[in-house]
Amino acid sequence: MDSTALLVASTLNAGTVLAIAALGLLINEKAGIVNLGAEGMMLCAAIAGFATVVHTGNSWLGFAAGMAAGALLAAGFGVLVIWLNTNQYATGLALSLFGAGFSAFAGINYVREKLPEQASYSIPVLKDLPFFGPALFRQHPMVYVAMALTGGLIWFLYRTRAGLVLRCVGESPESAHALGYPVRRIRLAAVVAGGALCGLAGAYVSVVYTPLWVEGMIAGKGWIALALTTFGTWRPARVLLGAYLFGGVTMLQFHLQGLGVDVPSQFLTMLPYLSTIVVLVLISRNPLWIRVNMPSSIGKPFYPDA
Repeated sequence: MDSTALLVASTLNAGTVLAIAALGLLINEKAGIVNLGAEGMMLCAAIAGFATVVHTGNSWLGFAAGMAAGALLAAGFGVLVIWLNTNQYATGLALSLFGAGFSAFAGINYVREKLPEQASYSIPVLKDLPFFGPALFRQHPMVYVAMALTGGLIWFLYRTRAGLVLRCVGESPESAHALGYPVRRIRLAAVVAGGALCGLAGAYVSVVYTPLWVEGMIAGKGWIALALTTFGTWRPARVLLGAYLFGGVTMLQFHLQGLGVDVPSQFLTMLPYLSTIVVLVLISRNPLWIRVNMPSSIGKPFYPDA
């Protein structure tokens, strides 16, 4: 396979993890909720998905288990911050720490387990095209699911009444409440949906991306996904492009090492995180981008009786 085609293929694979998780967090933030617990949810979903595939041999059941784990943790987070009005940032950090510890404990017996051999996927006819075949059309179906999710979310947010209500809840929950919309239930639904997508991303990591279980294997991807929502200025298409950008930076380190480029491995390893910081700094230089696109009530509690 051509090295450039291989880089493109691996970029799509790596970016899929970030895209699915970031789209879930985008749904949360469109409803006015910031969930800093993505890393913990993804870790718990990763062990849930991996353990399910070990025992059943079915990767799709593993994805379902990951989504269930992410949704369950997100529901607990939602009850705390939406009904009990706990601080969203502190609660999210607690969820992240809990997820890291619980996944390490639950995964002790799975460290040396191996997944059954998975089927290879490709699109007939298109897979044989020069360059584009190996680069684009021999991917796992979840890669195309991430793209479809992006299109579906754009349609939902900007072309449906339900999407308009969700954005209204994120922009002005008091106005939505005055119009008779159940703000807290809408926010909880958004949080659970976002948690399910984070869970799907976590399961994808342990089942497809790196098919094994190792403690802490998410390795900061949850935090990068959280940064991607700001990088994409809360727009699904931009979030997807940003995910592929960071996925490409992640894969570039292995590509350069394979080509024998004499660059310290420590520098290459820090590239994804360095690029995240640089992009966020550049975006912050133009406050108008943030004010125009960021939901007004993001991170703020809602008191319906006030």
